[in-house]
Amino acid sequence: MGFGRDLRNSHEGLLKLQDWELKLLETVKRFMTLRVKSDKEYAALLLSMTQQTEKQEAADYISTVSKSWSQVIRQTEALGRVMRSHADDLNSGPLHRLATLIRDKQQVKKSYQSLHQQLESHNHKVTRSDLEKLKSTYRQLSREANNAKEKYREALTKGREAERARERYDKVTGKLHNLHNQYVLAVCGARTQQEEHRQHSAPDLLDALQRMQEDMTLALRSILQEYSEISSLLTDDIVKVHQEISVAVQQIDPLAEYQQFIDAYRSPETPETSVEFDTSLLEETDNLPANDILWNTLTAETLQAMSSSATAELTLTQQNLRTKEALADDLDAKIQTSQQNAERTSDCVLLLSQKLSLLELRHTVQSLRSSEARLASQKALLDTKMAAAATSPPPPPPPPALPYEDDARSVGSTDKTKERTSRFDTLRHSLAGMIRSPKGMLGSSSSQFFDVIPTERPLADQEWYHGAIPRTEAQELLRQQGDFLVRESHGKPGEYVLSVFSDEQRRHFIIQYADSQYRFEGTGFGTIPQLIEHHFSSKQVITKKSGVVLLNPVVKDKKWILNHEDVSLGDLLGKGNFGEVFKGTLQRDKTPVAVKTCKEDLPPELKIRFLSEARILKQYDHPNIVKLIGVCTQRQPIYIVMELVPGGDFLSFLRKKKDELKTKQLIRFSVDAAAGMAYLESKNCIHRDLAARNCLVGEGSVLKISDFGMSRQEDDGIYSSSGLKQIPIKWTAPEALNYGRYSSESDVWSYGILLWETFSLGVCPYPGMTNQQAREQVEKGYRMACPQRCPEEVYKVMQRCWQYNPEDRPKFSELQRDLSTIKKK
Repeated sequence: MGFGRDLRNSHEGLLKLQDWELKLLETVKRFMTLRVKSDKEYAALLLSMTQQTEKQEAADYISTVSKSWSQVIRQTEALGRVMRSHADDLNSGPLHRLATLIRDKQQVKKSYQSLHQQLESHNHKVTRSDLEKLKSTYRQLSREANNAKEKYREALTKGREAERARERYDKVTGKLHNLHNQYVLAVCGARTQQEEHRQHSAPDLLDALQRMQEDMTLALRSILQEYSEISSLLTDDIVKVHQEISVAVQQIDPLAEYQQFIDAYRSPETPETSVEFDTSLLEETDNLPANDILWNTLTAETLQAMSSSATAELTLTQQNLRTKEALADDLDAKIQTSQQNAERTSDCVLLLSQKLSLLELRHTVQSLRSSEARLASQKALLDTKMAAAATSPPPPPPPPALPYEDDARSVGSTDKTKERTSRFDTLRHSLAGMIRSPKGMLGSSSSQFFDVIPTERPLADQEWYHGAIPRTEAQELLRQQGDFLVRESHGKPGEYVLSVFSDEQRRHFIIQYADSQYRFEGTGFGTIPQLIEHHFSSKQVITKKSGVVLLNPVVKDKKWILNHEDVSLGDLLGKGNFGEVFKGTLQRDKTPVAVKTCKEDLPPELKIRFLSEARILKQYDHPNIVKLIGVCTQRQPIYIVMELVPGGDFLSFLRKKKDELKTKQLIRFSVDAAAGMAYLESKNCIHRDLAARNCLVGEGSVLKISDFGMSRQEDDGIYSSSGLKQIPIKWTAPEALNYGRYSSESDVWSYGILLWETFSLGVCPYPGMTNQQAREQVEKGYRMACPQRCPEEVYKVMQRCWQYNPEDRPKFSELQRDLSTIKKK
């Protein structure tokens, strides 16, 4: 059984079958789209729950209850990330493949219709049309031959012109006989053609169609299998999350709950050391004690800093040690398993590199253990001294022993104070330098703080303060352990956030403000720069629970950063999607600019979209692309400052100047737009909203591409989206509307609409049609007619832009070249 054998006369039925299957695939696609949306919303809800959970004040001992609860929160957050990852995988995997399958199935239907029509047409021509023509000629020649025969007989009877009549008779008879032979051959060929069509051509086409249908059914099955695997709530990662939560709950042990508390408050023991203090150093000093830290007004400040630095560095070392130990154990286990399963010599050779890695890991672990022991001994010594001195203020240092009483009386109190202050400052700066120096006593790896974070400048002038940038952009700037920056909260203007990269995560800490002090959970400071300086220089953790330490300030990109005071606003130019647009002036050189503002009460996600235009424009420099001058994000409202393009938007320009514009000028505008889009195409930038309203007319009537609010930059030049919110239907390519698939090819379709707008002098595309009507007509093959002012060559360019298949459309570089050639004519 099969198409070729059983469905030879079922062409209409096959077309209905394909239509039904396409509708089914569209239903599956809509279902998957909704599943992706629901999974994303569920993931967002889980993450929001974990972020809104009230933070518990960290205890100074480890509680099994709080530890287990923290694990539950972390695993819930992990579940949210898993669900978001699954939604992304569904969108980029099964949903994307399904969209491609639908497109391919549509193409199969079109190809089958075309091939079937060609086959039937050829068969009809050979078996009917050609034979009918020969039969008609055959009858005509038969009549002529009979007439010639009669005339020849009459000539023989009359005895005149018999020879000429015979010649005519022979000539007509020859034609008839030759045509008879042709007809015989044609009948033979038609019979063979009919048999071939019935036995091979038609069945082969139907069998090929069946194979394609079966392949697509197999593809759909694999898509649904992948959907089933990704969307399953029994996947390993989700099961693991719930297992971790279960394990965390089981670890709550009433008998062990207070053991850590007891250990934390047990009296510390003095660590033994094999290195002895060189007492000869004390021979020329004033009674300095051996093996004992001095606690007085000269050393109190630096001892506090040294204690904090030792604690932070020991914590980091221990975390690194545990990580390396885990890696070494895992690698050792893998090597053991591989050795047991090794069957060939080559397998053993391949293990050598792993064994070398294990050797290096073991060496690193041993070095870290040595560092841990060294730092622990130093910390223990500092802790012992600080604990003993915690009950009383530091005493003054003993006075110097002078040889004569008169000499002591001769030194004035002012001179003594100056000498004490000088000695105190010298010692404090010396010890502070040791703490900050990479070669200092505690071996800190940070650079000197006072060279990076000057505190005398206000917050807005600090290089690590990035203003009101979005959370997502801040996270992209944090790339390695200890990177940090400070920003203003998008959701709550006036609230400041410290963003840090720690342990492969981006962490965000709200800077608390109360009683005129800024703090995280410890000491308060009068300004945010002082707070950040304290944590950076001392390496004191931000919170005990997080263990986060500041290592590397992320410096803002000064090239694009402007202060609000650098720009003065002038007349209102119009209103955008996010706020108002003003004419402005740069104070530094009085350059006229356009300033886009963002409403302060917009949701954070819209503010992120507002700034995305600036992020894209930072990368581009082309005469037909509007230029970015800078952004003002130091406070609300946010500004995007761009070059002022005096001619305004292209659509209004066309409508106002329609009586003045010549065809050559319109072609020049078209070339400018193609040049700008060719540049974007080379940068893998997809504009997604190319239209006359989003182009600007500059000096010298130069056209510039603008409004990159919907733009995306993708490595592969393809962007997938779902939903039709805020999509310009009449300007958008069919594959983008149907499958959410945007590319430079879909921008080419929009460019064709822009050309039509240009030569119709600002008429709205598909006049008289609603968005839905226009979309339906385009799917049926309708394309807009040539505008009255449009040259035929330009209209042919439009038609090439409106090819249904994206791969059949020209590149922007080709459009620029072809239109430049037309302009020269």
